[in-house]
Amino acid sequence: MIGRLSGVLLDKNPAQLLVDCNGIGYEVSVPMSTFYNLPGLGEKVVLLTHFVVREDANLLYGFGSAQEREVFRQLIKITGVGARTALSLLSGMSVAELSQAVTLQESARLTKIPGIGKKTAERLLLELKGKVGADLGAAGISVHDSSSDVLNALLALGYSDKEALLATKHVPAGSSVSDGIRHALKALSKG
Repeated sequence: MIGRLSGVLLDKNPAQLLVDCNGIGYEVSVPMSTFYNLPGLGEKVVLLTHFVVREDANLLYGFGSAQEREVFRQLIKITGVGARTALSLLSGMSVAELSQAVTLQESARLTKIPGIGKKTAERLLLELKGKVGADLGAAGISVHDSSSDVLNALLALGYSDKEALLATKHVPAGSSVSDGIRHALKALSKG
């Protein structure tokens, strides 16, 4: 299995790359989130990869981060979700946004992605719950350092992921952890 490529970027067209690794050119499909962060042509590039062997083709998918690759692997395990759909999903939203959508069970956000219908979105939310949202939710939501502390405090107090995430949206930017918890609890008592 090919788990990582390190070489020179020879060609890049949206969602498709050609990477030269010591004289061998690998064609790699990537999500747009990875594509936008690529260096210029002729520069060194490092990609984490997922290799798929099918009856009619050997396909290589590349990712800029381990989180992206792990989410891709979780997505292609779901019935009805192939590699193209998984790449489309990762191209349309970041891992953090997907994690938030799963945690808050927002199928409407997923249906905005081309190729994702209502039934597929609901299946994704069901299958990914506890796998993506729980692992990446706190990391994905925290814009400020104190937000993740506030989120963890609310979870420790027994609030659900959904309640805690919604409450942290009411915390003013730049608040200290104690002020953030106070604002979040106030928001929870009103709702």
